This record gives sequence, structure tokens and C-alpha cells, in this order.
Amino acid sequence: MGHQGNDIRITLIGAGTIGLSFAAFHLSHLSSPSQLTILDTRPDLEEYVRSTLPKFFPDAPISHVTLSNSLPDAVRNASIIQESGSENLPFKKSIWAEVEKHAPQDTLLWSSTSGIPASQQTADMQDKTRLLVVHPYNPPHMMPLLELVPSPQTSADVLTRTQEFWRTRGRVPILLLKEMTGFVANRLAFALLRESIHLVNEGVVNVEELDRVVETSMGPRWAIAGPFKSYHAGGGAGGLEGFFKNIGGTVQKCWDDTGKVNVGEVWEESIFRQAKEQYGVVDLGERDRITKRILDTVEKEKNNE
Repeated sequence: MGHQGNDIRITLIGAGTIGLSFAAFHLSHLSSPSQLTILDTRPDLEEYVRSTLPKFFPDAPISHVTLSNSLPDAVRNASIIQESGSENLPFKKSIWAEVEKHAPQDTLLWSSTSGIPASQQTADMQDKTRLLVVHPYNPPHMMPLLELVPSPQTSADVLTRTQEFWRTRGRVPILLLKEMTGFVANRLAFALLRESIHLVNEGVVNVEELDRVVETSMGPRWAIAGPFKSYHAGGGAGGLEGFFKNIGGTVQKCWDDTGKVNVGEVWEESIFRQAKEQYGVVDLGERDRITKRILDTVEKEKNNE
């Protein structure tokens, strides 16, 4: 990597929730906050960052972070450029074509998109080998996962350097071997969300009860083992194969009966209302505090195995 150790300089494009969450993470690992630049065109950028960033990083040294609304200035000396802008393909295509004109040749270019593949974002770039999707799980300043989703053109060098960056900072970069809508984590989560909506819509449980089911069963389990390991354990000595031999029929009946709800259908009014009545505005501070304790405990216990 052209920029090593204390010489690393990171530019974040976009000061939304994901961008500032990444800012909090990077500030906690950089040797100096002056190595971080935040690029955003909002007119109240300084005021916004000063009021919002401390929600992710209470002691954020904001006065030493460079805030910019000029793309050429913000990317000119960057080692890493991480884009967390709007989920809009024309925007991403244009921003990367512009970044390419002004950023150093060896700068790592990452997009935090939750669904737009790198192969589409690079359409207007001269060198399509440079861009890599680095998709976080929200909130990225706490969650270890980064899904690395290369286009067919992304270079092996970009992948290697990106994996090294995150691993040395205690994160878990998972390389996806092909582009797929929604990647992996969101596809899994959205499958559960769809069935959750189906069960509430069918009157089996309400919104709050469904959440309690997850929080008191698979939620804790999945913090220590994913679905394959969990059900492999559930099969006893026979493992995953034994599990399916035992209750494969029930599994198949559930799969056959999976809810076919779609966005925009009549379930929305009732379920949106239930969520609003039950939760109002969710306390993200509480969420983050509990999440950190869970992650810390799981890591500690696994290291003691």
C-alpha cells in the first residue's frame, strides 16, 4: 500500500449516518484526527458534524478533522476514499469518475453501498479495476462485518490491501465470490423480515411478540453461531444431516408455506402503525451500548475456549 502506518489519510464522501459511523471508527484508530477528511456538500456541514458525530464517538476530536465541500481538494492526497453517499446509481457513477481524475493512482476506492454493485458504479471510470464495494453492517463503528464485493474487474491487489486494512483493525472482512443483489447479510436479514411480516399479517403474533421471539431464541444463538453451525449442533452426533433426517419434513412444510408478502401491499399500514406505537423513536444509544457488551462478551468467551 502506498500509504502506511501513521501516513494513512482517509477521505469519507458523505456525512450521513453510515459516513459518520465510519468516521467514529477511523478516528478511534488513526494516530491523528487530522488524517481524516469528511466531504459533503451540505451548507451546514460543520454544525451538523459537531452535533451528530459525538453520538457515535462522544469524545470525537472534531476540530482537527478536515471538513470539505470540494471533491478535488478532499481526495487529492487520500490513501483511502470511502463513499457512503445516496443509494443512487447516477450519483455513484459520476462521483467515481470525478474521484478518479483527482485521487492518487494507488488510492483505495471503496463504496459502502447496500445494493448497487461495483460493476455498475464503474461504468464511467477509465480504470475499473480500482473500485470495491465494502458494505458494512449498521452501525459500522461497532459491527465487525465488512462484505467485500468486487466486480469482475476489481484487482486482486485492491482486495488484498483492503482485507489487510480491516483485519489489522479487528474487523471481519468477508469476500463475496460474486456480485448478488443485497449481498449476503441483508439477504439473510430481509428473508427473516419477510417471514416476520407474514406471521404478523396472518395474525399469529403481533409486532412486539415477534421481536420477543427473536430476542429470546435465535438472536442470542446467532451471536455465537450462524445457521449452519447452529443446526449442525442441533443434529447431535449426526450433525446437519442428522438434523434434516429428524425434522426435514417440518422444515420443508415451513419452506412451502413461507410468506409471499411484497413491499407496497396492504400489510404496511397495520404493521407500520404497530411498530410506531410499540417503539416510537428507538434509542440508538441503548442499542449501541448493549450491542458492544454482547460483542465484547462473545469475543472474550471465544478467546477463552
